[in-house]
Amino acid sequence: MTRIRHIAIVSDQYALQGRFYEAIFGMRAAEDKRPERAVTVSDGYVGLNINPRKAGRAAGLDHFGLEVEDAEAACAALAKHKGARFVKRPSTRPFAGISANDPAGNVFDISQPSMANRKSVYVDAPAKAGANAITHLAIRTLHAEELADFYEKVFGLKRVRKSAVAGSVSLTDGRVTLVLMPWDIRDYEGGGISRPGPDHIGFRVASIDAFKERLEELGANNPHLRGLPVGAGKEGAARLQLFKGCRLGTYHLADPDGILIDVAG
Repeated sequence: MTRIRHIAIVSDQYALQGRFYEAIFGMRAAEDKRPERAVTVSDGYVGLNINPRKAGRAAGLDHFGLEVEDAEAACAALAKHKGARFVKRPSTRPFAGISANDPAGNVFDISQPSMANRKSVYVDAPAKAGANAITHLAIRTLHAEELADFYEKVFGLKRVRKSAVAGSVSLTDGRVTLVLMPWDIRDYEGGGISRPGPDHIGFRVASIDAFKERLEELGANNPHLRGLPVGAGKEGAARLQLFKGCRLGTYHLADPDGILIDVAG
């Protein structure tokens, strides 16, 4: 059984980002802290790994992690797909025994429970019913159908019948959804252009109204934790309209570093 176990962000202000996700979504910080390396928080199932940005790396949503029962078998199956590759990671990289790329170049980690790198850097307690939780990760790609076949055949993720976006394919591990959305440069007419790759994170909250109130309270208490505006100006409005094409959320915002977040109640 494959599980989507973590999502990674690269940020110039990684410590601040960690505080934002703790404060607004109630995510819990890991007990095994690595302050000079990254901030890790969790909803109890998915870990959010916020890495400090180093020279040559772009900030933003970076990669995700899959936990499998047999990493060796998964890598053997992965190697049969043209363009897919994998490499073993240093033992200092918790939860990332192996890093790989899919046929479109999206990077993801592979781990298994018995792997040496599989350290408890996240809070692994089951999330309470109704608690805030990560629901999906959306990736924009030129070849959504081909990538869906890859994740279905290699990792056994199950297709979701109802598409989140026209032309997209969604797959699930039973709890978290991977949304493969079409990328077409013409969709960005009138707005800033984003490259193919990770697009946004989705969260579920108990109440959208309560979430909005908490967001206002958070910004009033600490202006550094205010998210970046989404939809400001003509270009922002065009980008927001494209973002709203994902039907898995009803409220749209960005964190203090500009990561797009799709929220459903």
